[in-house]
Formats: sequence, structure tokens, C-alpha cells
Amino acid sequence: MKKLKIGIVGCGNISSIYMENCQKFDHLDLVACADLDEQRAQAQAAKYGIPKAYSVQELLTDPDIELVINLTIPKAHAAVCIQALEAGKHVYTEKPLAVTCEEGQQILETAKKQNLLVGSAPDTFLGAGIQTAIHLIEQGEIGVPIGASAFMITRGHEHWHPDPAFYYDIGGGPMFDMGPYYLTALVSLLGPIKRISGSTRISYPERTVTSEPKAGTKIQVTIPTHISGTIDFASGAIGTITTSFDAFGGTSLPPIEIYGSEGTLLVPDPNTFGGPVRIRKRDEKEFVNVSLSYGYSQNSRGLGVADMAQAILSGSEHRANGNLAYHVLEAMHGFHNSSDNGKHYIMESTCERPQSLSLKQPTSI
Repeated sequence: MKKLKIGIVGCGNISSIYMENCQKFDHLDLVACADLDEQRAQAQAAKYGIPKAYSVQELLTDPDIELVINLTIPKAHAAVCIQALEAGKHVYTEKPLAVTCEEGQQILETAKKQNLLVGSAPDTFLGAGIQTAIHLIEQGEIGVPIGASAFMITRGHEHWHPDPAFYYDIGGGPMFDMGPYYLTALVSLLGPIKRISGSTRISYPERTVTSEPKAGTKIQVTIPTHISGTIDFASGAIGTITTSFDAFGGTSLPPIEIYGSEGTLLVPDPNTFGGPVRIRKRDEKEFVNVSLSYGYSQNSRGLGVADMAQAILSGSEHRANGNLAYHVLEAMHGFHNSSDNGKHYIMESTCERPQSLSLKQPTSI
């Protein structure tokens, strides 16, 4: 099997799972990594047996590298993606695709001009949990999907993260931090979004860090930290979503529920790859667990890269693609836009609902 040569830009904490998982796929060849801190790149290269530790510029100009995985901070996503595309390389980026819709459009336009592919996390919807849920919907197990609810409700990150200020700046907040997981899952389950309404607030304009090493530091909050919204899907289903960093008492609500004409489906945490998946059909008294029908129930970050590489090698379509990522990016902005302007936000973009994985090959792309 032909291998696609891969390079990773950004060697922070998230890079470890990508480096580990990329080496599990026979058609991926991880040949280089790079970081602004070249010592960090060298350390990761040594730890994971990666042949080359580069500067960012060296990696982007290496003619052998065909696909760049962009694991930089969100504010750098657009710049690095565009540089990689202009250097003739396909690109797969961590979520979100970009900070602004304008940047997201630039990425997609550059890729089209260069005749290259764009992919983006999250790829958790390719995991066993959500793929099993998709299969149940496609098989009509809950009838016609009518509605959905999603909840990402937690306390803020200042109690555990060593440097949490960016979560409360432009491009942060619960919608931009965790919204990609929930909205990507909902689109993969129910299809593209047509219209959005939202209400947002900054509940605590100032946060105090309680984690080390910056305990006692004050953070001025500039992005909404509690967002509730309604989603009108093109299919006719209606969803609701709440994302919050303001629930210091936690929550008992499920991550995602899908309501159908013949039953209700409980979908697992979209920030994970596994289960549980539960269903309660019409007239049944209790929810029952459904066995997972697919592979990849563990932390399989990089699965979207493997799917994209297969598409590059075979000329097929990849699932965690740029159009999906841009649609989700626009939707996240749509909640804020609706709240700011006091009216519905009409989506300008659309996308195809990603094709579900084949049951015939439950442990491979």
C-alpha cells in the first residue's frame, strides 16, 4: 500500500495522541514534526521515533511532505493552513477550522485554487459511539428525527488549566472551545443547519485562576461564557444547545439526545470516541444499551487524518472535510450574531452530511 508522507506543525500536549495514532495506520508515514520551540519538536521526535525535527518553515518547504497536520493554537490555524496549501500540501487542522469566517473562507478558497484537500477536527464523530448512533437513525430505529438537545455545561477551566486566559478571549468561550464537537456530531446525525437563534452572556466579567502556576491571576473575560440557542436543520428537525463555563455546580444532563417519531436516542459525549449509546422506543418503559457496531472506541484522534489520506490516495471523499468544518464555524458565530442582533441568523453555507462508515470494515477506514 502506498504511504502518504505526513508532517505535524505544533508539538504541544495534543500532538502526542496524533503522533501515537498516526503510526497505527499502514497508509500514513509520519516523517517530520515542527514547532516554534524547536527543542520541543526535537523532544517529541525522539519520543515517538519521528525521523525529522524541523523548524516550521523547514517542514512547510520539505518537498517530500504531502499532508500537514496543523496543531497550532486557534489564532494561528488560518495562517499555517494557508502557508501549507500555498506550499502545495494538503492540510488537516485541529478545531476550529479558523477563528473567523473570513479566515475559514480564505483557507477553502486557497485549497480550491491549489487543487488540494482540507480536513479538520473533530473526528470524534467517526468513532464507534456516534457511528453506531448514526447507523440506528439510518436504519429507522427511532423513526423520523424530530428534534435534538445538546448540553456542554461545566465550570470554567481556570480551576485546572495551567494557563487558562485564552479560553476567555476572542476565539475562546464554551462555544468555540467545545461547540465544534457538539455541532459536528449533530450535523453528522441530522444533516446541515438552515437557521440559528441564540442568547449569550458573560456571567462573570472577571475570573480568578486557582490552578498552578498562575493561581491568583485575574482574567478579564471578553467572550460570552453561557450560550443557549435553537437550531433549525434543513431536514426539518429542531435542536437546542447550551454551552457554558458558568455551572460551578455541574450538571446531570446528557450530552446529546435525538428525538424521533418512534423513539429517543441517547448519544455519547462527542468529545469521546466510544459509548454508551442508549435507545428507548415508543411504548417501552426504559432506555436500553446498544452494543457498539464499529471500531475505534478508544481515543482515536487522527482517525480523520487517516480517512483524509485514504481519500487522497484513492480519489474518494473524506468525511472530516473543510466544508463541514466551515459550516460548523459559521454556526458557532451564528449563535453570537443572533444574540448581538436580536434576530435569527440565516446560514449562508451548507454541507453534505458525512457518509457513515461501512459496517463491513468496523476497525479500519
